[in-house]
Amino acid sequence: MKQLSLATLMLSSALLATPEVNSISEVFSEAKTSGNIKYYYIQTDKDFDTSPSTSANANSIGGQLSFDTASLYGVSGGVTFMTTNPFLLDDTVDTSIIGKDNGARLNAGLNAPYATDSFSVLGEAYIQYAYSDFNFLYGRQVVKTPLLHAKEVRMLPSAVQGAFASYKLAEKSKLEVAYIDRFKQRTSNQFMNIIEHALGGDTELVTGSTDGYVVMAGADYKVDDLTLKAYDYYAQDFLNSAYIDVSYKLKIADAKVTFAAQYINQTSIGNADNYFENNASYAGGTISSNAFGAKTSISYGSAKFLLAYSNVLRDDGSHDSLVLPWDGTPLFTNMITSNDLFQSIYGSALKSDSIYIGGSQGIKIAYSQNYDFLGLDGISSTLAYLNTSNDKFLENQQDYNLVLAYKHSKKFALALKGIWVQNNSGASADGTVSQLKLLSQYRVIANYKF
Repeated sequence: MKQLSLATLMLSSALLATPEVNSISEVFSEAKTSGNIKYYYIQTDKDFDTSPSTSANANSIGGQLSFDTASLYGVSGGVTFMTTNPFLLDDTVDTSIIGKDNGARLNAGLNAPYATDSFSVLGEAYIQYAYSDFNFLYGRQVVKTPLLHAKEVRMLPSAVQGAFASYKLAEKSKLEVAYIDRFKQRTSNQFMNIIEHALGGDTELVTGSTDGYVVMAGADYKVDDLTLKAYDYYAQDFLNSAYIDVSYKLKIADAKVTFAAQYINQTSIGNADNYFENNASYAGGTISSNAFGAKTSISYGSAKFLLAYSNVLRDDGSHDSLVLPWDGTPLFTNMITSNDLFQSIYGSALKSDSIYIGGSQGIKIAYSQNYDFLGLDGISSTLAYLNTSNDKFLENQQDYNLVLAYKHSKKFALALKGIWVQNNSGASADGTVSQLKLLSQYRVIANYKF
């Protein structure tokens, strides 16, 4: 009921910006409705060296329904309803497309009823004002930035709540700033305080407060074939994260070539920095993470090739793994499975895996191909391989991803995904590394947009 009241208030504010009934009528008549219906099947098999192997799966159907009003004197509003509804569940359920975060948040276990039940949520509910090149939005929305991202690889996207402002510098360039105090993980129907979501029950212990906020500032600048992105995320009494990447596109004969580089720096701040320094065993020391990445891609005809490298620098005596509690997976070497430990699950911010662990170096190669030239319109495939090395690993982690996809116009898409990971690696908050012999995962995703 509170969620519906919030949406009603925001839409009413937009619609009543003028007393003219005809104008209000036009706002409704020109409003846009859109959405999607998605079917998702997932199966995850894990093989251990010393314990019994496990297998879990799930079927779910859900999607989103959005209503966006037309602009009236620069004011508009919108809401998005999101839902996921599992069916035909076995005794062992893969809850990563249902309510995994709900189960973790309520300390009920990842396969408890809270985690396996269907849920619905008002994922977006906002009012915005636009004038010339300036835009201001307040409410809930889905955002896509390097370290704070919707990550729509599962059934539903993550979302945030706060105030957002942007200024358009040119057709493809802008500045933006945001104050964000709540975060809804993709497997949750709850907008939690954004710092509490990261640290869970230890929020007050680490930060000295029961809640907090994130201030994000970003710049996206494009001129000709050069693109520069720079972001800073200030998480009160917890963490400051800086991200920058630059890319350059050029054409060589009939090939399109892109070169790109990135850098990430993270440090603990305020009360958290003092706590980590005085309690080194908690997270392995104060947060001091630095990562570099580089990639080049070549598109030629119907094929695309990619080569990427990343290095998360080793810093003994510190928490040197990247901290990504809000669904960001920014490294160029990221794979489908690179966040399988779910750092963005409630209270799991200081965990990490594979290429995001301090000391990890990754080399990724990928080949994508569409088959329109064979008369197979809309069919494509992507094969990717990642080798991750780290002095902390007993053996290198090796990821293999295969995706077969079909798209019919802009409305229907079908994807079949196969994922195989040897020596799947994860690190606890203090940096202790464990490896899984083999992780296999299979996904079927059918999505219809309207």
